[in-house]
Amino acid sequence: MLYNKEKKFSYIKKGSGHPLILLHGLMGGLSNFNALLDFFPEKGYQVIIPVLPLYKMPLFLTNIYSLSKYIIQFLIEIGIENSTLIGNSLGGHIALIIAKKRIDLVHSLVLTGSSGLFEKAFGDAFPKRENYEYIRKKSQEVFYDPKIATKELVDEVFHIVNDKKKGIKTLYIAKSSMKYNMSKDLSVIEKPICLIWGKQDPVTPPEVAKEFHRLLPHSELYWIDKCGHVPMMEHPKKFIKILEKWLSKFNLNHENFFCEV
Repeated sequence: MLYNKEKKFSYIKKGSGHPLILLHGLMGGLSNFNALLDFFPEKGYQVIIPVLPLYKMPLFLTNIYSLSKYIIQFLIEIGIENSTLIGNSLGGHIALIIAKKRIDLVHSLVLTGSSGLFEKAFGDAFPKRENYEYIRKKSQEVFYDPKIATKELVDEVFHIVNDKKKGIKTLYIAKSSMKYNMSKDLSVIEKPICLIWGKQDPVTPPEVAKEFHRLLPHSELYWIDKCGHVPMMEHPKKFIKILEKWLSKFNLNHENFFCEV
């Protein structure tokens, strides 16, 4: 169900009810949220996954602020208010910026492996980017279980870092994310926030989750063991159980269903 509004916004929408806006990471994609897309529309939620225009913006606009502005425009365009923003990695950072700038669009936030305070840097380039085995190893390191990094996923990362334009834009976005530190902004976000974190996250380590929890006034922190940077991919059932239980507290729909793990 891919929708394209005058070729400006591409997104998937499924279900009806309270809107869950799913925001993927820098090296992620829509498929990262397949489990959530299958589960939540059946439980009275509307799931929307926009495609972030990571490689379509002019270079001077290729930064996290522009991506956040894009999602704000997207939400306004499709008439979404009072939504739950669910962001992984870069997507979590975007969600935080939106909550700071357009609180009217936000009911609550769910952050998982979010940037915004600290994340492991790419550096100034992708060393050994033409070495497939090196890229495979680096892709596997994101997860606790290296098998999650399928050949399809590794091939996609390999393609991105070896495409000159995409590689440069990836670095621009990564650097802008690191510059946009939100440690002084988090205390003003007066919205419910669910932090779901992998205990073995190598990109945004557990200390980052603890710091988010300390700085965000209305946050709750949940851990998933034997889990890396992308919990909704690595442990989808556990992630969904935590998220569904947390969302159910707000009576956003009439179905309170807890999946068994």
